[in-house]
Amino acid sequence: MSVNTDRHQTAAARYFEAWNATEPEALGKAVAAAWAPEGSYTDPLADVAGHAQIAAVIAAAHARFPGFVFRPLGAVDGHHGTARFGWELVNEADGSAPVAGFDVVTLDEEGRIRRVLGFLDRVPAGA
Repeated sequence: MSVNTDRHQTAAARYFEAWNATEPEALGKAVAAAWAPEGSYTDPLADVAGHAQIAAVIAAAHARFPGFVFRPLGAVDGHHGTARFGWELVNEADGSAPVAGFDVVTLDEEGRIRRVLGFLDRVPAGA
């Protein structure tokens, strides 16, 4: 049985704030707030560590999908220092969501992300 806690919800909220930051300064601050300094991000398209590399992956996603935002898909589920949640990448103009996935995050003692393991459930052809 999983216990959904404020700690996990807060970590997920910071995660989405980072993924939705588009200005370089705001992105850097959001990544630093969400991830531990040695934090990492791994999905089928990226395997990076540290704030600068994580910010670069996020910036690349915005370059590939301008005008899109990351939104949670369902509730955050967590226990101990681990949380999982679904997400989708939504076009703000028409509401379409061509990309969706599921992430599992491990948190440090301060509630910042130590590690993200991301899975892509829906990806447009050629992406």
